Amino acid sequence: MRSKVQWASAMALAATVFTALFSAQGSGAAASEMIPTLVEQKPKVEFVSQPVVQPLAKEGEEAPAEEAVETAPESEVTTLAQLVSEQSMPGKMSRQMRCLAGAIYFEARGETLEGQLAVGRVIVNRAASDRFPDSYCGVVYQRSQFSFVRGRSMPTIHEHSNSWRRAVAIAQIAQADSWVSPAKGALFFHAARVSPKWRLTRVGRIDNHIFYR
Repeated sequence: MRSKVQWASAMALAATVFTALFSAQGSGAAASEMIPTLVEQKPKVEFVSQPVVQPLAKEGEEAPAEEAVETAPESEVTTLAQLVSEQSMPGKMSRQMRCLAGAIYFEARGETLEGQLAVGRVIVNRAASDRFPDSYCGVVYQRSQFSFVRGRSMPTIHEHSNSWRRAVAIAQIAQADSWVSPAKGALFFHAARVSPKWRLTRVGRIDNHIFYR
């Protein structure tokens, strides 16, 4: 009898221990909630309403290029002498251009480039005016207009001289109107040493010529 009581007591004790162990496993999650733990603080992420990057190109389109930066031209013509130096000597010159360059050569080859250009532009202006012949040769060879003309011809030109090359360059500039003439709009000129008393509007004097329109 005593052994039975001892066996029952042992069984009861085992049941108590088993129940305690089972209850502890079931409450493990709740128990861990009571223990304070360190939680990593992540930065707050905010979204903007506007895109901050360039949009991707659609299929078949080129990607958007970066904003172009305007740059100044590498070089600009700042003087008439520079423009003259950039003119090329033509291999074959037309008769009209030869008349224009010849007039510049004989009338003003000893003067400044501005003075030569002013003479050249007078011939160009006359050819464009209905008051004179409509070609450079017609203007140059018009009767009693240019003292260097002998009949229907010019004296011999030294074509290998720097003076002739400059006259040709000035003729090209005058024809293209690529430089403003200091005697803009002039149609007449005479040597400063004479006084013809013309009833014309004086434009000004450049070197040894006085210009009118």
